[in-house]
Amino acid sequence: MKKVLLKILKKYKFTILLQILFIFLNMYLLTYPPKIIGNIVDLLYDIETNKSQIIQNTIYLIIVAILLLGARMPWRWLAGYNPRSIERDLKDKLFEQFMKIKMTNIQNIKNGELMSYFVKDISEIRTFSYRIVSYGARIIATSIIVTYSMMSGVNIKLTVATLCPIIITVFIIIKIKKYVEKNFKKSQKYFTELSEYVQESTDAIRTTKAYTGETNQLKEFIRKNRLLKQSNNAVDVHSTLLSTCINICFGLCYGISLLYGSNLVLQGQITTGDFVAFNGYIGLFVGPVQWMPGLISHYKRAQISYNRLDNVFNLEKEKILINSKDNEEQKIEGNIEIKDLTFNYPDNLESVLQNINISIKKGETLGIIGTIGSGKTTLMNLLLRLYPVQKGKIFIDEKDINDIPLQTLRNNICYITQDNFLFSNTLKENIKLFKEGYEDEQIKQSTKNAMIYDDIEKMQNGIETVIGERGTDLSGGQKQRVVISRAFLNKSNILIFDDTFSALDNRTEQLVLNNVKELAKDKSCIIITNRISDIKDADKIIVLDSGNIIQSGTHEELLNQDGKYYEFYKQQSTKSQIC
Repeated sequence: MKKVLLKILKKYKFTILLQILFIFLNMYLLTYPPKIIGNIVDLLYDIETNKSQIIQNTIYLIIVAILLLGARMPWRWLAGYNPRSIERDLKDKLFEQFMKIKMTNIQNIKNGELMSYFVKDISEIRTFSYRIVSYGARIIATSIIVTYSMMSGVNIKLTVATLCPIIITVFIIIKIKKYVEKNFKKSQKYFTELSEYVQESTDAIRTTKAYTGETNQLKEFIRKNRLLKQSNNAVDVHSTLLSTCINICFGLCYGISLLYGSNLVLQGQITTGDFVAFNGYIGLFVGPVQWMPGLISHYKRAQISYNRLDNVFNLEKEKILINSKDNEEQKIEGNIEIKDLTFNYPDNLESVLQNINISIKKGETLGIIGTIGSGKTTLMNLLLRLYPVQKGKIFIDEKDINDIPLQTLRNNICYITQDNFLFSNTLKENIKLFKEGYEDEQIKQSTKNAMIYDDIEKMQNGIETVIGERGTDLSGGQKQRVVISRAFLNKSNILIFDDTFSALDNRTEQLVLNNVKELAKDKSCIIITNRISDIKDADKIIVLDSGNIIQSGTHEELLNQDGKYYEFYKQQSTKSQIC
């Protein structure tokens, strides 16, 4: 995170320095109006005699106002440009980081938490970057320029006496900051929990309605929202306490100035104009001191957000060369060999897969069947190296899978997952799935092979139809066929269908499987399923149970064995699922 942030700040160092320069220029120019007004006050004792000087000072005041406008406009523009640019670049880097994080790390991050990184944490970094430059620079500029003007232009003793309450207030603010940090941490935690809950509730809205769970969901939301409100109120209470301290502080400042300054005027040590100018200088301190608690508060918030983001940026990434043309052009034939593979998830002592041995030659189709949780999908995740694989366990084209560049490996495997995920985009883009170079006729043919072409033609905008989030506008079978069409468009030599045909009716399933069979003639094909009808024509079938291969052979060979496969056959044949 530190390297990322420093790199971004370095990118905008010149505009940040320019912004600071304009801030100092602005604060320097702000010291002139009190001085000019003080001069005018001293000249008012004899207006007729000093008329020309009064006019001259008035003109000076107008010129300073124009110069202030000229200095303020570019400063305010830069004050908006720099933080927004930092926010944009930081979001880009964070999204890139999420795209590269290993599956073992990213699967532990909930959606609500992920969104809070982008919405809440980066916003805190942006807000602090704005405040530290705009407010921080103005505080420093005021402390140096205005204090010097007060001491050199009016009176040193009066300046010291008047600034004492400000120094004491700053000390009190620093003491209160720990309470701000404590309550903000609670607020951040409750905000994340509420975000996660809202995300989960909206994703499961159909299930909630189907089981009439709206009342319980609403009660839980109200409870979480109440906790967030209470924590935010605690933050506001301490912020109000800080504001009160500041108001008391400046009341004391003006009180000291009035009593001590009036006495100095009576003694003739300063003029009435100096006294007026001095009170004008005090007014310049109001803003910086008011900003100080907010700056401290935002610093603590940004520190918490920085640490949260730092944890994300420190997560281990996959070693993948993004958009490497060399890796894209490399081809894999598709001969797969798995030897004595045993695997367990991190922090889980129980093995998900045990002593797996599989051999698939180019042009062969392997069917994998088993109960839920038997390790079927895990095996495919390892083939894609979504999880770390031991050396000497999986080979493709006689090459250890760990020695194949990750992008080359994944570019040569077409994995049709069981979740049938669709993006909120056009059907065309969902079928192409991030890849260019396909002609319209190729996309059209892929939809025909997946038996979804007729359905698409009936839609108002055809292949350019924009579907809702996660494909909510489509039925389960339609979503599945749209996803399957990717396989017919992809040029990979390894095809994996993970429980891909479950939502299809028997007739459509058989038509799609016939097309898949034709497609897989010169490719390595793996079909994972819970239905025998999907794999009965496979060259080889294995049965997984609790992470072990308990049976292997062809459909006919397995039927002749009194085992798990035959049990599946009997259960499903009674339901007319086997064609």
